[in-house]
Amino acid sequence: MNHSPAPALPRLLLVEDDPVNAAFLAGACAALPAQVVHAGSLAEATAACGDDSFDLFLFDANLPDGQGEDLLRSLRGAGIGTVALAHTAELDAELHARLMAAGFVEVLRKPLAVADLHAALRRWLPAATTPRPCWDDAAALAALGGQAAHVQALRGMFLEELPAQRARIAAAAAQADDTAVRAELHRLVASCGFVGAARLGDAVQALRAAPLDAAALRALDAAIDELLRG
Repeated sequence: MNHSPAPALPRLLLVEDDPVNAAFLAGACAALPAQVVHAGSLAEATAACGDDSFDLFLFDANLPDGQGEDLLRSLRGAGIGTVALAHTAELDAELHARLMAAGFVEVLRKPLAVADLHAALRRWLPAATTPRPCWDDAAALAALGGQAAHVQALRGMFLEELPAQRARIAAAAAQADDTAVRAELHRLVASCGFVGAARLGDAVQALRAAPLDAAALRALDAAIDELLRG
């Protein structure tokens, strides 16, 4: 097994006050994969930037204590030049123009599909364009107490069960049963963590954020095919 350390994930600051939108966006961003720090207000975002540095900002245009454009101007004034994307459900062309004038490099329209969000993030996060390995040996060994033989045995069982899990997910998705899809993904993501199925784990996380998203379902199929072929 390859024991080389995994590359550091890009760090992203998500600013979103709506709990449902925040959960979706955070899950989808984490599945890129990326490390996500969430702030629900200008004050929380400003504090987060004071404590840490980020590779990318993803700011809501309208927040309880101000506007995303005001937050970005304040951070720019403090010498923080991190690339920033805005997201909004508003169609107002004037708002979009103001956001771009404030320094955002792109304005994303909500609701967003996972694939569209990932494409936007990859445009501005070069580090995220390098895919993770199919198998993360270091993670599997850490999860299973450093027993390489145990890892190999569990991976064999995991691969034997994988086609049936895929069939159950596909059947539930065909019935638009997002509850059943989520239940299968909950079991699958835990298994991925134990055996170090890194790339499939990322695809599972993306689908958990949007269980019936066609692009996320295709990405899951591709990741499963890759493991079964290998």
